[in-house]
Amino acid sequence: MNASQLNARLQALSENRGFDIYWHVRLAASGEELTRGGDIIMPSASVRKISVMMAALNAAAEGRLDLDQTVVIRKEQQPGILSGVCQYMTPGLTFPMRDAILQMIITSDNICTYEVMKDLEIPEFTAYCHRIGMENTTHRTRLPPVGLSPAHALEHVTTTTACDQVLLLQLILAGANGDAAATERLGVDAANCAMALRFLTWQRFRSMIPGHLPTMTTVANKTGWGERGWMDAAIVFKDDAPLYIMSVTTDQVPKVMPNGLPGRVASTVAIAELSRACWDALG
Repeated sequence: MNASQLNARLQALSENRGFDIYWHVRLAASGEELTRGGDIIMPSASVRKISVMMAALNAAAEGRLDLDQTVVIRKEQQPGILSGVCQYMTPGLTFPMRDAILQMIITSDNICTYEVMKDLEIPEFTAYCHRIGMENTTHRTRLPPVGLSPAHALEHVTTTTACDQVLLLQLILAGANGDAAATERLGVDAANCAMALRFLTWQRFRSMIPGHLPTMTTVANKTGWGERGWMDAAIVFKDDAPLYIMSVTTDQVPKVMPNGLPGRVASTVAIAELSRACWDALG
């Protein structure tokens, strides 16, 4: 199946889902890119944490953040946190900042996300994204706002595009492979790009882009969900080589679909089917 045929297949899979789907795909072998609203600005939810990680690693390279500094989990941080594991841990737990970044990625831990972000101003994360070419990404909060309606405005949350996420993952992959232009652009050395990529491959949430792939497929991904929908951004590997880079966002997802299933299920299945179509076409 060539790129044009794959694009047609992905477009067809995106129709008549009962919600909106936006995606961008980069074919690793050819560099060809396919898109469906990939430049439309959407809520990022926890997919934002990939760029938070890289901005933090850039700050570490510049001496503004210490990856060995101690993070302490405090009791007053724990109430109301929905994502991650640290809200369940005994207060006083300590670990290095490097592990906070890891937990932010693999369990989407929001206490750890706050700890990673707290010593930097929020506009610094946006400025970093714009500097590396993620021109349509805007960071607005350290912790996700609570109590938003499904019709909330974009200005209430961090926003991004599927194109921006694919670009970021492509830069991380290139940097991990020692590409000097990528490491310079990211402001992160090859060793820490490789660490970032490794963290993404340790992701615990695998229902979306990895969901319909063969068990134990290597996928470097970060998921997210919000009041409006679900999203995932990933590098998918086969035989230790990148096969495709994909970012998918669903929007205006109903709480319950007409068939009675939760919108969450329909959304994650749709994303998994798009990924599987890429796998079948390219693998």
